[in-house]
Amino acid sequence: MKRIKSWRLSLGWQILLGLVIGIILGACFYENIKFITFATNLGNAFINLISMVVLPIVMSSLIVGIANMGDLRKLGRIGVKTLIYFEILSTIAFIIGMVISNLAHLGSMVDLNQLTKTDISTYLKTAKTTHANLGSVLMSIIPTNIFASLGNNDMLPVVFFSSIFGLGLASIGEKGQVVIDFLNAVSATMFKITGWVMHVAPFGVAGLIGATVAKLGLASLKPLSLFILMAYATMIFFILVILGITSRLFGFKITEQLLVVKDELILAFTTASSEVTLPRLMDKSVKLGVDQSIGAFVIPTGYTFNLDGSAIYQGLAVIFVAQAYHINLSLSQQLTLLFVLMLTSKGMAGTPGASFVVLLATVGTVGIPTSGIALIAGIDRLVDMGRTVVNVIGNMTATLVIGKSENEFNQATHDRYVASFKK
Repeated sequence: MKRIKSWRLSLGWQILLGLVIGIILGACFYENIKFITFATNLGNAFINLISMVVLPIVMSSLIVGIANMGDLRKLGRIGVKTLIYFEILSTIAFIIGMVISNLAHLGSMVDLNQLTKTDISTYLKTAKTTHANLGSVLMSIIPTNIFASLGNNDMLPVVFFSSIFGLGLASIGEKGQVVIDFLNAVSATMFKITGWVMHVAPFGVAGLIGATVAKLGLASLKPLSLFILMAYATMIFFILVILGITSRLFGFKITEQLLVVKDELILAFTTASSEVTLPRLMDKSVKLGVDQSIGAFVIPTGYTFNLDGSAIYQGLAVIFVAQAYHINLSLSQQLTLLFVLMLTSKGMAGTPGASFVVLLATVGTVGIPTSGIALIAGIDRLVDMGRTVVNVIGNMTATLVIGKSENEFNQATHDRYVASFKK
């Protein structure tokens, strides 16, 4: 008797279905406090489930990868190369955002009287208390208490400690093998748990987007619809052209990367969270032929230093707000903005609402009213969905590039895995 093959939706389609259901429910329950509370809790529960496994995966995978590498000079070279790559790509993203916003000049078409200001007091407080300089970020990398860093979800200190711990394991030879075997088991267990958690992703997505639509209402999007369209068009351009050219230079195709990580990109888009994709992204980087040590180092580091989508948004937003207030910025003022954005984006990395905090710390340098940022705060969630996608695909491209440049890349493994998606 022939077995009947059961039909089921793939994870990507399940998440998109959750997105559609969330939008419909949000529109039906507009400004319904009970629904907003329930949907928010449902979405946050999913995010918390993913956050629960992220740091254990990063820590165990990175320690094992660095222990197998066992070379301090190689680790230093990879670190410097990775940071240089991140700085170049994020600077290009800033410039593209500012140039396109200048060319489109959509800010001057906005009637400020139609816009509703959103409360940004929390972001203002963060901007005042956060040290907006690269030096403080670099100093924060070294943890005084690794358990405190784990408890606070501080990614960079965990990456630093794991790298040092991995080198220490490599230096003691066979004595450290029992720890490596244990951490391999931890990593495999966490990836298994991630697979279980992903089954509830559609419900989490429905909750997150439902709460957003219920709070904002679809009608509130009209005054800033042009800005939303400009932001998404710019992000698509960056992915297909800038990341496409970068990939080609190293023998990859951006279309193949998009095909392989499409489910992760849908998840990033619908949740507006890069963190939820990290475990699966690290797993797929190995399946794409990149050595585990490269993926375990580059991807977590990129979640702080390689936020290309956020850079695009900040470049677009700062010029857009200036145009809305009819402030004509000279070339020297815009170059000053670019320089300040490059510094503050690193200084604010990892803080809650980092993109908004960066804008608040930047606009005052050229006389743009801080209150202007409150005008676009209402649509931040919708734009955040797009910029999260850029951040995720940017980190996958970075991992492949660094892996190829270090000769820690298996082309045959890469081609087989890509071919499995094309079938």
